[in-house]
Amino acid sequence: MPQQKIFKLFIDQHTSIISKICRAYSNDDQEFEDYFQEVTLQLWKSFNTFRGESKASTWVYRIALNVCLSQIRKRKKRIKTTVLEHTQIKDEGNNNEREVQIANLYVAIKKIKETDRALILLYLEDKSYKEIAEIMGLTVSNVGAKINRIKTQLKKLIPYG
Repeated sequence: MPQQKIFKLFIDQHTSIISKICRAYSNDDQEFEDYFQEVTLQLWKSFNTFRGESKASTWVYRIALNVCLSQIRKRKKRIKTTVLEHTQIKDEGNNNEREVQIANLYVAIKKIKETDRALILLYLEDKSYKEIAEIMGLTVSNVGAKINRIKTQLKKLIPYG
């Protein structure tokens, strides 16, 4: 099978991972598309060098997170933004309560530090502390401590009402 077809199948298998990471770090649809494209490009560039020493999904997470964090650093050098302190997604009848809760969670996640954002996203993906530690380059105990701190921080940021 040609390399391009193998890569296309690989991307199809990991699209949800790439999308979730890019969505968490982007501010709008255009930025999401840019991040997604950049992650895909970086995966393509390094596809032949993947040695299989970790799970493919772990490798994809690591590249996606690195690309998004790199893009954020570049963006911060260009513009200054202000985070709205009390942004809340209102239920307009089209969303059910769970969708509103998820949307509010993502609003809160966007307010925390980029590295904390990466940790909590991996946690929400039901990754084990061991997998998260491998992806993020941390110790397992450090992952546990950081996730507990992030949960506390998010509880304070999630709007109720």
